[in-house]
Amino acid sequence: MNENDSSTPAEAARLLPALDADRLVADLMTARDHLWDEQSSHVNGRVSRWAEQDWRCLPVRSPGGDKARTDPGGPGSAEFADTEWLGHMPYVQEVLRSIPGPLYAVRFMDLGPGVVGYRHCDPKFAPDWGMARLHIPVLTHEEATLDLDGGVYRWQPGEFWFGDFSRKHQIQNLGTQHRVHLVVDVLVTPELARLFPADWADYFNGPEVLYNRPAVATTGQERQAARCSFDAPAHLLEIEVFGSLTGPQPQATFSIVDTGTDLAIRSPQDHLFPLVALGGNEYRLVGWSEERTVTTRLDGPRPEVELAYRKGHRSTRLLVPATPAP
Repeated sequence: MNENDSSTPAEAARLLPALDADRLVADLMTARDHLWDEQSSHVNGRVSRWAEQDWRCLPVRSPGGDKARTDPGGPGSAEFADTEWLGHMPYVQEVLRSIPGPLYAVRFMDLGPGVVGYRHCDPKFAPDWGMARLHIPVLTHEEATLDLDGGVYRWQPGEFWFGDFSRKHQIQNLGTQHRVHLVVDVLVTPELARLFPADWADYFNGPEVLYNRPAVATTGQERQAARCSFDAPAHLLEIEVFGSLTGPQPQATFSIVDTGTDLAIRSPQDHLFPLVALGGNEYRLVGWSEERTVTTRLDGPRPEVELAYRKGHRSTRLLVPATPAP
């Protein structure tokens, strides 16, 4: 899967239901006196870059519930959890409970006056990659705009929007007031699709959407039996890369280990990337979608691991020999 062409029928869609703009502002004000941290990016298990402009975040859900994590996360060491800020925001809690899918990063994002963002895309934050990014405007004005793949939007408080941010986009705030949105990242599920307009039904019923399965529990015996090592393309854990599973490319050795509570892939750099069990010895990365999974098949005469990259219903797969742990 090496392409970044979007399959969504439009760059944005207004979702159900309408929200209470005044209650959103009231919740926001519980944290408005706090100096928000700069927005950051997260690559390969670490914060890689901080915003160079007045673009600040207050995370209400983050990896491990860390209130200092202003990035959207990704495969890493911890599941997403509520931060202490969310405990003071009863209406935001109510809104988040109404979103039918596993919630990942949820952040109030504040674009300061006079800021023009750089034009970019957020790869793989779209339903064909199993992810959706939702926007809930809280504070805005006429001179705060979003250019999303050529469409210029001025989303208003009380509205609830999906944007395909895997497309090129640019935000700007040419006014004198702050613009604040609550930005919600969520795994795509069939239930989430019902929030979209009726004219999106064919898309969600078609082959372009990657739906995520619910996690299943594992036993200690199952975890012990899944331990192994294998060689694979070196970019296996780099979800930002549109890498291939086939063809000549650098290889590296990975291992699946039992941490005592779950399974994790140990990277060549000795970092642990915990796994979520999907059933049938198949696993996805904690903090990511089923865009990338690993399946262990270790009990036959030729132990192996199957690697899969997905976009919608399409997938590329690679079987590699595995060495079971003693």
